[in-house]
Amino acid sequence: MITFWINGKKVEGHPGEMVLAVAQRHGFEIPAHCHHGGVEPFGSCRLCVVEITHKDWKGWKGQVTSCLYPIEEGLEVTTESAELLQVRKVLADLLLARCPDAPEVQKLAAQYGIAKSSYSEHPDRPLCTLCTLCVRACEAIGASALGTAGRGPARKVGTPFDLPPEACVGCGTCARICPTHAIDCTEDERVRTIWKREFSFVRCDVCGRPTLTEAYRALLSERSGLSVEYFKRCDQCKRDEQAKAFSQIVR
Repeated sequence: MITFWINGKKVEGHPGEMVLAVAQRHGFEIPAHCHHGGVEPFGSCRLCVVEITHKDWKGWKGQVTSCLYPIEEGLEVTTESAELLQVRKVLADLLLARCPDAPEVQKLAAQYGIAKSSYSEHPDRPLCTLCTLCVRACEAIGASALGTAGRGPARKVGTPFDLPPEACVGCGTCARICPTHAIDCTEDERVRTIWKREFSFVRCDVCGRPTLTEAYRALLSERSGLSVEYFKRCDQCKRDEQAKAFSQIVR
């Protein structure tokens, strides 16, 4: 284990862990708009900035994005200071300029006393904050159907050439992980519609509820090596079966 300090409190973490992960585990609140434990960190929002120093650094200190900075023995981390507050305020101000109509961004900016951005607002007023959580989540499941394109204010997240992506499996992970609900995803008992494509659902052969899309089932089967038959039943029915089997063993 690696021992270091956060706001004067001695904490421990595993080698290779990032400062943000350890801080969150020990109850320290650090804003992290583009972070999710299920995907690789990227540091696009920069809001998780913290101050670091070390007794061996002869008084030098610096600011780093905590989601990307690995812990080290004897590190001293400060999560709240006047300087950090000002940095985060500027970042929240910039996010609000890009996405003035996103309620989640409005709420974030309000925490720093910002009701209207001091910067010029994006002419398209998008909901997407470019956190890339959707892109990273799509990569994590193995589809890699999304990406980023453009530079500066024109940069955006989407599909190649803005066409319905052939690689998309309609799992809906990108829409669920998006912090500002910028991805249009609708569904009924039969199909899910996302990225201008329709995906048919597989229905549980026990309860009849829609579970996952046929395309997503095929991808899961391919990546796991399990037969597609394994995915015919929903998770709840599988749990019920396991519970029933366990109760019979106990008896």
